Amino acid sequence: MTTQINSNYLEKYAEDYAAIVCGQFFSTKQYMTGQDIVQLTNSAQVNFFIIKRLFELWQEELGKLKSSPYFDYRDIAVHEALTEFMNVLSKRIKIEKEQLQPLIETAVTQAIQLATDPVTFYQNEIAKASSGQINEFLKENKKYYKWHSQAITFLIDKAGFGHDESAYLRAVAANYQAIKDSMESVNLLLATLGDVKPFDLDAYLVQESVEPTPAPAPIPEQSREEERGSSFFDQVETEVPEIKESTPEPAKVAVEEPKRTEAPTYVNGNANGLDPYNLKAKFETLSYKGMKGILGELAESLAINQRFMFTKELFDGNADLLKHALKSIDKCDSFEEAILLVNSRYVNELGWETETEPVQEFLLLVYRKFEV
Repeated sequence: MTTQINSNYLEKYAEDYAAIVCGQFFSTKQYMTGQDIVQLTNSAQVNFFIIKRLFELWQEELGKLKSSPYFDYRDIAVHEALTEFMNVLSKRIKIEKEQLQPLIETAVTQAIQLATDPVTFYQNEIAKASSGQINEFLKENKKYYKWHSQAITFLIDKAGFGHDESAYLRAVAANYQAIKDSMESVNLLLATLGDVKPFDLDAYLVQESVEPTPAPAPIPEQSREEERGSSFFDQVETEVPEIKESTPEPAKVAVEEPKRTEAPTYVNGNANGLDPYNLKAKFETLSYKGMKGILGELAESLAINQRFMFTKELFDGNADLLKHALKSIDKCDSFEEAILLVNSRYVNELGWETETEPVQEFLLLVYRKFEV
C-alpha cells in the first residue's frame, strides 16, 4: 500500500472553507482588520498563516520601495522614516472579501500540509530563505508556526554559521524521526477546522495498492552515519530524548494509515469510553459545597490553575486544543452529547486515564454546564 495525496480534494476543501468563513464574516462587515484575523477561525494555525502571508506582502512592498534608483535608502534619516512608515502601514490592515478569500485558501492548504507532512512543509519553508540567512528566516517566522513547531525550533539560534541548506533539511528529517511519537495527533489538529467544515483525512490521503519493488537503500541513515561528528546537527538524536522526557506523550500520529475515531456505543452501561449516564449518577449523588451551574461559555468559567492543569495534563500542553474543546462542548445540547464528543475526540486520542483528578475535574465542569 502507498499513500497518495488527493490534491483535488484539498483544493476544493480550501475553496469551500474560505467561502464559508468569508460569507459569515462579511455578512455584517465591509472589511477585515489585522485584529479580526487573529481570531478569525478556531484554528490558530490558519489565522497565523494568513498573517504570515500579509507579512510577506508587507516585505515585498518594502523591497519595491528600496529598489528605486532615485533615492538613497542607505541614508539613516531615510531608513528611519521608511521604517516608521511601514510600521504604521502594518497596523492599518484593511482587507475586503475579494482579497481575503484567496489568503484563507492558501492558509488552509498550508495548515493541512503542515499537519499531515511536517517534514516536507518545513523543508519547503527553509528553501524560501536567502542563502546564508536560514537561521534568521526561521527566527523571524517561528511565531507563525503553531503546529509541529518542535520539528524546527531546535534549529533556531543553534545553527551558528557555515551550515548550508542541505544540512538543515537533513536535520529536520532526522529530528522528526526522533520526536514524531510525541507530536500532536494529526486528527486532533485537523479537528480544529471542523467548526467551519469537517476535513476528511481518508479522502485526502488515499491508500493505493502498488506492485512490490526492491526496497531502496536507507540513504538517510547512511548519511547521518557518514556525517556524524561533523556538525551540531549530528547531536539532534541525542538531544531529543531529554526533550521527549519532559513532555507528555500523546497518541501516535498515524499519517500512513489514518483511522477515524468513532463515538463509543453503550451496551448495558458499558463502553470503550466514558459513560455519560454513570457520570451523571455519580455527580448527582456527590455533594459539592457551593457548587453552582455554569453560565455562559466554559472557557470563561475556568480558573487560572484549572486552565493550566487541563492544558498540561489533558491536552498535551496545547492551549489552542483546550480552547477548541471547550467551544465544541459549549455547542452541545446535553451532557450526554458532550460526553460522547469527549469520547470521540479526546479520551482515546490523548490517552486520558479517566479516573484521575484532572479528568474528573474537567468532567465535573461539563456536568455543571448542563445539569446544575
